[in-house]
Amino acid sequence: DVLTIEEGSLYPALQRMLVKGWVSAEWKTSANNRRARFYTLTAAGRQQLGVEASRFSEMFGAIMRVMTTT
Repeated sequence: DVLTIEEGSLYPALQRMLVKGWVSAEWKTSANNRRARFYTLTAAGRQQLGVEASRFSEMFGAIMRVMTTT
């Protein structure tokens, strides 16, 4: 419950990542026997994840520095 992503945000984001080649998608049957699209991170996606994790870490560090100096 800490992080909630609305359906209206998730699928457009997945579509953008699909277009950029960061994920691949495949239609399969889910555990409850429904047709569902399954997404897999590509090599380019793993590389981008590293970039984003680095940016997040930098931002988090900056926020923590501000919080501890007050």
